Amino acid sequence: MEINEIRVFLKEGQDRKLKAYATLTFDKVFVVRNVKVIEGTKGLFVAMPSRRLKESCPKCNFKNAVRSKYCNQCGTALPQYVEPKPAAPSDNLPRQSEHRDIAHPITSDFREYIQKRVLAAYEEERKSPSSQAQTQAQAQTAPKASGVSHGSGHYEDDDIEL
Repeated sequence: MEINEIRVFLKEGQDRKLKAYATLTFDKVFVVRNVKVIEGTKGLFVAMPSRRLKESCPKCNFKNAVRSKYCNQCGTALPQYVEPKPAAPSDNLPRQSEHRDIAHPITSDFREYIQKRVLAAYEEERKSPSSQAQTQAQAQTAPKASGVSHGSGHYEDDDIEL
């Protein structure tokens, strides 16, 4: 499988870890949107598109975000799962995820291929004169920070139910 096109959309703003969104076209017949370029503790990496997980309220069956304490519909206290504390703290322990990938590579070779191509396209877009001019224009015309981000390209309505 070959990546024919990568479109990178640089992000500037409050979320400093999210650097860009990318859209990938595979074999000129399949598109994957909302691939994220994220700044992690060990450098840039690519995160596949994901959806936020949901759990049903035992009383009214309303779908609430995972780890919610109370139902957003009826106000009932939701059952809480308490993870046992390890004897020694470790950064290598897996965390329970609140998101699930929508699409993802199965092999590590293909994951590395995607990451290499997306990060190369990100660096190219970041260095392009048109993206630098656009970033400067956005900074001059953008309203002062209000704590609200619009047009992120990430759709929270498409949540997954557990």
